[in-house]
Order: sequence, then structure tokens, then C-alpha cells
Amino acid sequence: MSSGLPAGRLEVMDDAPAPRTRWSALALSAPWAAWAAVRAAGAERGFPLVPALAFTPYAAASSVLPLAAAVLTRSRAATAVAAGSAAVLGSAVLRRTRPAPAAARADGPGLRVVSLNMLHGRADPAAAVALATRHDADVLALMEVTPEAVHGLLDAGVTDRLPAGHVVPAGEGQPAGAGGALWTRLEVLHRSVVPGRFGQPAVRLAVPGAPDVELTAAHTHPPARSRAQVARWQADLRLLPEPTDDVLRVVAGDLNATPDHASFRALLSRGWVDAGLATGQGLRSTWSPMRVSWPRLTLDHVLVDPRIEVRSLDVVHVAGTDHRALVADLRLPATLGSGAGSVSRAAGSAPPPPGQ
Repeated sequence: MSSGLPAGRLEVMDDAPAPRTRWSALALSAPWAAWAAVRAAGAERGFPLVPALAFTPYAAASSVLPLAAAVLTRSRAATAVAAGSAAVLGSAVLRRTRPAPAAARADGPGLRVVSLNMLHGRADPAAAVALATRHDADVLALMEVTPEAVHGLLDAGVTDRLPAGHVVPAGEGQPAGAGGALWTRLEVLHRSVVPGRFGQPAVRLAVPGAPDVELTAAHTHPPARSRAQVARWQADLRLLPEPTDDVLRVVAGDLNATPDHASFRALLSRGWVDAGLATGQGLRSTWSPMRVSWPRLTLDHVLVDPRIEVRSLDVVHVAGTDHRALVADLRLPATLGSGAGSVSRAAGSAPPPPGQ
């Protein structure tokens, strides 16, 4: 039978994807490309970009989806865009699993700090005291502490282990859970309060064999629901102290920030070393909702002067709260002149903003 084709011609079937399919693959890669561009440039501004950037690890994990679609459709443009986006997001996230070069090799005594957000006083006070006792803590730093939680902590024997305290109740017009507290077994030389929406107690401690340490229990405004909340969160981060040459400083608490936030990287660029990044645990989640296990975010941090050596960081579950406790094992320099030297820029701290 005749095929109907002119003699000498063969029918060739074109199985290349239709242009519309290639454009679809390119369109699919666009959200990840936009996310990567904002993360790389540190360009998130206001709501909802700032809270969204906290989910960058999830964006990085799912970036294989547009890349697979691009490869299947054999779209060179879509493949290039998707591969570039995956590389940017993956690099930003995976670097947190590698311990940073040590900022200091300290030669003085140890300092163990336990930090916990009590979820408006709902965390079990006895569990918090037991945690500090089990880890032989020198300092217990608490956020979202209510008057009832303070009574519970005292009844659980917090002052038996850590006799010196500094409790900052919630300010006027604030919920009862906006308070903060510190307890320590070290001598307290001075008590102060760092300004912000939440009570943020700070103490200057005399440490035998080392310079004085100023420690703050920090809690910034969550930037979760509006542009105004984002502005207050950024203001709280700017109001936090920074390392200086005349004292060793530590900030421990719920900063409602991750390394994917440009504002947090700007804070680190002031000279701080993040204990999680220093130990390669920058992806260990410290918060998740009470009723479900996802999402999991890294919102709590221990920031240290670059002359302080971070030996380890543990993340521990405590009953009654949606935050995990942080247990930071630190070593102090014997003198202010030892260790990393100048605190103006810390070796081993996170790269400066906007994009790194």
C-alpha cells in the first residue's frame, strides 16, 4: 500500500517537547529563582518576606522539583534557572552543617549556659531546674516567664542550685508572659535590662580565673503577622548589645531569627559568633508547633564574644513549651587580651550581609 508520501522521503516523528511545555517548566522554576535571588541579595523587606525567609531550608529541599521538570522537558533555559536556584539555596543551607573555623582557643575556665523559652510560663518549672542541674549549668536564661512560672521555679529549687537571680517582669500593657529571668551560681556584679518589647535581663558576672562576663537573656518580637511586627523585630535586634574589648559578652535566647534573615546576619557581622554555626549545628531546629511536628525552625541562639571558645551546643526537649532548650558549653579566655584579640570582626562568625 502507498503511504501517500512522495517517493524517496521518510516520515520523521518530532518527539521534542512543545514550546508550551518548555515555557511551563520555566514558569515552574520562577518561584525558586525569586526565592534564591532574595536570599542571595539579602533583599527581604517587611511582611511577608521576612517570615517567609525562615523557611529557606524547605525551599532548598524542594528545589529539586523544578529542576527535575526542566530536565524532563529538555528546556535549557529552565534547567539553567532551576539548577542555579538549587545551587544558591543549597549552598546557603548546607554550609550550616559544617563547623566554622574556631574563632578562639581559650585558655580559661568553662562557662555552661542553659537557655529556654518557657512559652508564656507553660514549660514545666521542675523540668527546667532539672535540666540546669543535670547539665551543671552556671547560668539559666529564661524567656516568656510569668509570675506563676517564677513561683514554680522557686518551689522547684532553682535558688538551691543557682542562688543569684535577676527577674524582669512584663512591662505595662504587655502580657504576663513577656517577662524574662536569669539565675546563676556566679557572683553578680551588676544587673540591667536590655530595651525591647520583652523583658530582657542582663547581668555582669565575676568569673574566677577569667574576665567579667555580661550575659543577656534575649527575646525579640516575632516578625510573624504584619509589617509593624517586622519593624519591631528589626528594632529589637538592633538594640541588642555587641561585643566590646572591655568585657566578654554572651547573648542567649529566642531571637525569632535564622541565618537566612539579612537582619540576623547583620547582627552577626557586628562581631558575634553563633554557637550553632560554630559547631556545625545551624540546622538543628529549636522550635516547632505544640500539636504538630512541622515546620521546624532554628529560632533560638547563643551568641558569644569571638574570644570565647564554643566547645559544644546541645538542643534539649523540655515538656510544656514549643521551644527546645539550648545548652552551650563555653570556655573563656584567661585575660581580655587572649583568644581572638579584637572583637570588631569575628573569625568564624557568619559572613556579612547582604547575600552570604
